Amino acid sequence: MPKKIKEGFGVWAYLLFVGLTFLTFAVSVSLGSVRVPLGDTIRLIWKALWRLPLPQTASSPAIILSVRLPRVLSVALTGAALSLCGGAMQGLLRNPLADGSTLGVSSGASLGAVIAIAFGLTMPSLPFAGTMVMAILFAFLSLLIILTLAYKLDHSLSTNTIILIGIIYSMFVSSILSFIITYASDRVRQITFWTMGSLNGSSYGNALVLLLTLLVFGSVILAHARELNAFAIGEDNAHHIGINTRRIKLTIMIAVSVLIGVSVSIGGTIGFVGLVTPHMVRMITGPNHKKLFPASLFGGAIFLMLADLLARTLLNPTELPLGVVTSFIGAIVFVLIFYRSRRQGHA
Repeated sequence: MPKKIKEGFGVWAYLLFVGLTFLTFAVSVSLGSVRVPLGDTIRLIWKALWRLPLPQTASSPAIILSVRLPRVLSVALTGAALSLCGGAMQGLLRNPLADGSTLGVSSGASLGAVIAIAFGLTMPSLPFAGTMVMAILFAFLSLLIILTLAYKLDHSLSTNTIILIGIIYSMFVSSILSFIITYASDRVRQITFWTMGSLNGSSYGNALVLLLTLLVFGSVILAHARELNAFAIGEDNAHHIGINTRRIKLTIMIAVSVLIGVSVSIGGTIGFVGLVTPHMVRMITGPNHKKLFPASLFGGAIFLMLADLLARTLLNPTELPLGVVTSFIGAIVFVLIFYRSRRQGHA
């Protein structure tokens, strides 16, 4: 990407991101097993938004407003959250391969949620809160364990060490998940499909929880963009210019854990969004986190909405798990990023 484009990235570029996000959103709501014209979809959403009378003769209002709209809203918000988490972790660790899925954080969150599902851990007033709390808790504990082990083995927290520990931890979690599935025979189908990642059946309540979580903890990450820019010159140098690096690391880790935990508790394991999107957006915005983070929010929403659309329509009427699609795309991009980083390291 030419340097002039990165330096000129400003208001018009953000407006383009916003426009692409809304266009992708409208197309995603329109297409599916039953196709609804784009114009009709936009009119239906507009009338519902302003509580205007809806046509009662066709089935389109029920399909659009009750099924697809809450699902696509949840998909967009999940993509934005996971992408922002990936960008934050990459900036914090100065590692282009850092992401919830490559670090094993998503696997840890999955383990917490599966334990809640298998053992029926719920809260009386909020049935899904038990799954969500366990996912958040295990995501944070997983991040602490992985970074602690990596630091013990390599004080420089190199890319290879962190990725290796993340892979080993993910394999360990996978073995525990298999053990739980073996002894939770009555819920095997629910757990298995959930671990593949899917936002099928998402409700407006799910979308509201994702929105509130993103507003609170996403704002925390956005507010620390300047400090993460300082991390690019090294943690010691950032400390010398007056940044409380320990507090920043803990704050970002908590925010990332909550966002990943909530996303996993609602949509299951959806890997590689936080790896693919920030890396692609960085080619446009450059490394400045003040520009990267807002663009990653829109980029993540667009990426996951397109992946979900592909999952719904590729083998219609059969629906692919969303996590399968993102993992397929992410695995290819992961290899390309790793190859590129290795070449730059030897250059």
